[in-house]
Amino acid sequence: MSSDLLIFLVVVLARLGIPLLIFRYPLPAIVAALVIDAADQTIFQNNTDLDLTGYQGYDKALDVYYLAIAYLSTFRNWADPFAARVAQVLWYYRLVGVVAFELTQVRALLLIFPNTFEYFFICYEVVRLAWNPDRLSHRQVIGLAAFIWIFVKLPQEWWIHVAQLDFTDFMKEDVFGVDVDTSWGTAIGENLWFVALMIVVVVVVVVVVRKALAAAPPPDWSASVDVDRHRQSTRLDAVPAITRVLEWDLVEKAMLAGLVTVIFAQVLPNTDATALQTVISVSIVVVANAVVSAWLGARGRSWETTGQQFFAMAVVNAAIMGVYWLFFRRDSVDEGAAIFFLLLLTLIITLYDRYRPLRSATYPPIGDA
Repeated sequence: MSSDLLIFLVVVLARLGIPLLIFRYPLPAIVAALVIDAADQTIFQNNTDLDLTGYQGYDKALDVYYLAIAYLSTFRNWADPFAARVAQVLWYYRLVGVVAFELTQVRALLLIFPNTFEYFFICYEVVRLAWNPDRLSHRQVIGLAAFIWIFVKLPQEWWIHVAQLDFTDFMKEDVFGVDVDTSWGTAIGENLWFVALMIVVVVVVVVVVRKALAAAPPPDWSASVDVDRHRQSTRLDAVPAITRVLEWDLVEKAMLAGLVTVIFAQVLPNTDATALQTVISVSIVVVANAVVSAWLGARGRSWETTGQQFFAMAVVNAAIMGVYWLFFRRDSVDEGAAIFFLLLLTLIITLYDRYRPLRSATYPPIGDA
C-alpha cells in the first residue's frame, strides 16, 4: 500500500469513525469531526500526490454523514422536546438545501439553507458541560438559533459558497500583503502587528468568558464531556415507548435515509439513478426493514447491543437488495457503490431504530408540538 493511499484511508476512516463517538461524547466528537473536515484537503495537498478532482463532492457528503449522526444523537441525549424540535427543523432545512444544491449546483442555495444546525448543536452541548440545558427557556433556544443563523452562518455561507473566498489566500494577500506561496512564518514575521493583535484578542476573549461565567448560574454538576455522567439531561432513563411499524417515524426514517442517500449518490461513481428512483428504492428498503424488524420483535427477538443490531440488519438489507437487483435490475452494478449504500442505509436505520423508542417516550405527538 502506497503512503498516499494509506494517508487517504486514515483520513476517510477518521471521518467515518469519529462521528460515532458523538452519541457518548458529543462535544469533543463533533468538534473533532469539524476539524478533520477543515483539515483533510490540506493534509492531502501537503502530504500526497493524489488527484483531488471531485473531492469537494465527497467532502460535502461526509459533512452530511457526521451531521446525520449528530441529529440521531439528539434522540438519545436531548431530554428537552422543544430544543430537539428546533434541532430537527434546522437539520432538515439544511438537508433539503444540500440535496437541492447537489441536483442543481446553484451555490446560492447553500446561503438560503445555511447549516445552522451544527453550531446550534455545539452550543447546546457546551451548555451541558456544566449546566442542565433544560434551564434554557423556549425564547432562549429560539434566540440562540436565530443568532447563529443571522450573525454566524449567513456570513460564513456567503464567504465559502457565494464569494468562494479562500481563507489562506485572503489572509496572505489582503491582510499580510504577501504572495500566496509565502510561508506562514515569513508572512507573520513581516507583520508583527498581527501577533500583538492576537494577544489582544486572546485577552479580550478570556475577560469576556470570565465575566460570562461569573454571571452564569451555579453549575448543576461537575464539568464533563461524557453525557452519560449527566443522565438527568438525557433520555437514557426514560421508559422506551412502544413503537409501531406504521407511524410518522417511519415516514421520517425513509425521508432521512432517502435524502442522505441522494446526496451520496451524486458523488459516488457509476450511480446513474435519478433522485426520485433513489428515494423510492430507499423507501422500499426502509419499509421492508421495518416489517422484518417487527416480525422478529413479535417473536421475541431483540438486540442487546447496537453492533449486533447493525450486523443483523445488514444481513437482512443485503438479502432485500439482492432480491431487488436480481429481479428488477438488468443493468451493470457498481459493487463498491452498492456495498457502501447498503452499509450507509443500515447504519442510519439501525441508529434511528435503536434510539427512536427513547425519543418517542418524551416527544409530544407531531400535532401537539
